[in-house]
Amino acid sequence: MSLTQPAALNPCFRSLTSGLSLLKPGLLSIGLLIGSNSSGIHAESVQSPSPSPSLSQTAIEIAHKYPIVDGHIDVPFRLQRHWEDVAEATETGDFDYPRAKQGGLDAPFMSIYIPAVKENDGAKALANVLIDQVEALFYRAPDKYAPARTAADIRNNFAAGKISLPLGMENGAAIEGDLANLTHFYNRGIRYITLTHSKANHISDSSYDDKKIWKGLSPFGVSLIEEMNKLGIMVDISHVSDAAFYRAIEVSKVPVIASHSSLRHFTPGLERNVDDKMLKALADNGGVIMINFGSFFVTEEAMEWGNRYKTAKAAFEKLQGDRIHAEVRAAFDVAYRKRFPYPFATVDDVVAHIDRVRQKVGIEHIGLGSDYDGVGNTLPTGLKDVSTYPVLIDALLKRNYSESDIAKIMGGNVLRVMEQVEAYAAAQQEPSITEPASGNAAASDDSPSLNSSSHN
Repeated sequence: MSLTQPAALNPCFRSLTSGLSLLKPGLLSIGLLIGSNSSGIHAESVQSPSPSPSLSQTAIEIAHKYPIVDGHIDVPFRLQRHWEDVAEATETGDFDYPRAKQGGLDAPFMSIYIPAVKENDGAKALANVLIDQVEALFYRAPDKYAPARTAADIRNNFAAGKISLPLGMENGAAIEGDLANLTHFYNRGIRYITLTHSKANHISDSSYDDKKIWKGLSPFGVSLIEEMNKLGIMVDISHVSDAAFYRAIEVSKVPVIASHSSLRHFTPGLERNVDDKMLKALADNGGVIMINFGSFFVTEEAMEWGNRYKTAKAAFEKLQGDRIHAEVRAAFDVAYRKRFPYPFATVDDVVAHIDRVRQKVGIEHIGLGSDYDGVGNTLPTGLKDVSTYPVLIDALLKRNYSESDIAKIMGGNVLRVMEQVEAYAAAQQEPSITEPASGNAAASDDSPSLNSSSHN
């Protein structure tokens, strides 16, 4: 059906909801909750069995020979909703220590995710709590995890056999319009900031938001990028509008990253992804696009499924009225997926994005930003969790990528950007940054809500 057509007019939708609309909540089975966001998909991620394809020994060796840096993994917010000890094997989620070691993952950027609704409503407090979650990991398991604030830290931790936990802030809402907060979060370890998320904020317009209130960046957003350059915090242009993308590149004196974005060529009309012109501008800036694995961002078929799901779900919830709650949403999701199976992308679909970046701008501008623990049950067949990086490497080897080029994609390119950002900042810095480097500044009466859904 057309994405603008009311879902209630669609015969498939009517057949799906005719029974669900009359079910008593007490009779509904509790299932996986997948709500809607700007991409059309939310999910409580569940652990899927790691695939066991016939991998080449070379792929496995490469995965453990070079640092693998993933630009975006949503462990902190996952643990905020439901705590598990990810230093051990976990029953849910896409990340834990045993699977990360199996896959050769060395430096997952821990996403300090701030939902758009937290703008002007406790964003800084939530960011501090989530950073506390990450710090607890390497304090509790210092033999497994280590902090990482520089590219050198990541390389040194890799040599010591430890997994680095660098920090990236997803949504600059936590800056709350005060550059002193930027310094605070730098001292707490934040090394990139995604300027916005699903709605425009006080920094930037969003790719998901039809309201482009700033026509790109706000005046404060420009000042923020300048100060990020001075401190040594990477600018992340995932989630921003097209106009904000170009303005950010214009303002930044150093390379930027797209921490978890893919290519619009394969998902026509999806502003959340990067088109060929933007890709060229990113490469001219020296930056890196870190490919998102979520099927919605990888194939047109999955994107269209997500849009149809979002429309159908909104119509169903309207029909339910006051009766809507988590169990009803879960039942709807189970029924919808049974009636309309999800079109999971494949490893080859992800590699197609990598191929196109290489073809258009070269190998030096490709990285990985899987979005594990952030896209729910939409991950490609073969790439279901952090144990599967060798599967991707194997696919690249079969397409005649060299070992040195694979090493750049897996982490070398983004480490290069980190080093460039660090070098520029070192040349700009005042003698010292005086704010204490740790501690949770969140007040007890400003504690964040714990019931938000997953995101991407």
